[in-house]
Amino acid sequence: MKADSESGHPDLEHWGKIAESTFWGFLGCELEELSEKRVVVSIDIKPHHLNLIGILHGGVHATLIDSAMGLIAMIARPQDNVVTSNLSINYLAPTERGRVLVTAELIHSSRKMITTQAFARTENGELCAFGTGTFRVINKPV
Repeated sequence: MKADSESGHPDLEHWGKIAESTFWGFLGCELEELSEKRVVVSIDIKPHHLNLIGILHGGVHATLIDSAMGLIAMIARPQDNVVTSNLSINYLAPTERGRVLVTAELIHSSRKMITTQAFARTENGELCAFGTGTFRVINKPV
């Protein structure tokens, strides 16, 4: 795994390449920033991201928020696997075009659980959704 020389964690380019062939890549998500303190992901809204009333589908918000929080949890525990055990999303304002940026940060980490939060904003800064997530730490086999 390619690592950022300063943090020892996998770098932005490496994570971006891994994600390209997953659901993340299928949606067109991009990794904007990756550090121990913060992860920023984004998406340019396309017609296939919209729901039947013409606004960004809630599932796209949920995917971005869950993915950003999952990345910050993975950074916190690089020696382990983490999986979402709880995801809570609050939808505040509809958006139908432009770019959405999601910023995630770590709230708490214990031996078996990690708690995170994330905020989804339009490119002009309007808060459109936010969420919290709990991730279960699963020790990798030795």
